[in-house]
Amino acid sequence: MRRIFSWGSALIIIVVIAVWMGTGVFVEGGLGPGNGERPVTSLLDADGQARANEEGEQNPSEQDSAEQDSAEQNPSEHEPEEPDPALTIAERNALTRGANAPARSVRTRRFSVQMMPLEVTLRGRTQAKSIVMAVAETSAIVLEVAVDKGQKVSEGDLLCRLDPGPRAAALAQAEAALAQAQLNFDNNATLRARGVAPENTAAANEVALKSAEAALDLAKTEIDRTSIFARVSGVVQDPLATVGSLLASGTPCATIVELDPMLFVGSVPEARIGLARTGLDATIETISGITVEGTVSYLSTTAEPSTRSFDIEIELPNADGKVLDGLTATALVNLGVAPAHLIPQSALTLDDKGVLGLRAVEDDRVVFYPVTIAGDTRDGVWLLGLPGAIDVITVGQEFVTAGQIVDAGEAPQGTSS
Repeated sequence: MRRIFSWGSALIIIVVIAVWMGTGVFVEGGLGPGNGERPVTSLLDADGQARANEEGEQNPSEQDSAEQDSAEQNPSEHEPEEPDPALTIAERNALTRGANAPARSVRTRRFSVQMMPLEVTLRGRTQAKSIVMAVAETSAIVLEVAVDKGQKVSEGDLLCRLDPGPRAAALAQAEAALAQAQLNFDNNATLRARGVAPENTAAANEVALKSAEAALDLAKTEIDRTSIFARVSGVVQDPLATVGSLLASGTPCATIVELDPMLFVGSVPEARIGLARTGLDATIETISGITVEGTVSYLSTTAEPSTRSFDIEIELPNADGKVLDGLTATALVNLGVAPAHLIPQSALTLDDKGVLGLRAVEDDRVVFYPVTIAGDTRDGVWLLGLPGAIDVITVGQEFVTAGQIVDAGEAPQGTSS
């Protein structure tokens, strides 16, 4: 049964082939309706193949269709050539546009080097130059307090008066002793001149006189210590003595805060310490809105271990006392000047590698300059790393690349992209 099925299948195939051969036409698929038909005999002899070729020349549409099929079967043979990776983007664009393509139009402005002020902003606080404790140098009862808290005093003003007690009697006794010693010294000198007193008595009388003088000076000093005066000008603060209290030696009668001159205390970061020095001008602005000009008076030579910064003090005048002690403030210190370019921030751009810089024009060709921002102002940014004079592209810099030929025109003042 299986053999009969195999013979039957073979017989059917033979009949189909015979019928196809009988038609005498070979159709090549994929060439569209009416195309690709040729005699079957062209597959069997050379003459038939030549005739098929002649028919192909007479039917160019058929040949184009064949080429299209070939392109679809081998796409790599008809793809455009890849550009040389060594070429820049500008050179590739030039090859794409062609040598006769017009240059892109851009607008430029010329910028020249200027002297940029080097300024550092410091944050800190105001601080009184000194806080002086007016202390008693002797123990006594307070008879009078001549000042009040918050009162401004000048150097030499009376602050407190103490009870002199037995010091007044000691002073009178010292004055009397000095008078007696002076009298003895004068009488001895007269007697020695007459030859009545021996010469060796002069030394003893002179010592007695000097001792009496010293005792009088000590008594006067004790009396003077009962009056306490201001040693500096400033404002009286606590602690302040009370009338009737016992003021021991070394106890403050009053505290004086010296407000003129005032100090600004802050710190300089270690990256800027090489430019800082005493004598630099500075502008201090307090949180209350007061602005004062000052001068750097002190710069530490040792950095803080935790912040790696250096302490700085700026002395500023405060004759009217408006700047108070302990206010939060900022100081703008002028460190000098440096050559730089002040250029609008809108002219900055990035190259293909993400480097910040500017695109400029030199001899009708675009040049990219990496830059470093040294400062920021309302008028633009201060940039370092540029030549003395440079034609910066301010309009169209985002549409050109380094090395590209451009048609550069001068931009109106104040114009930028």
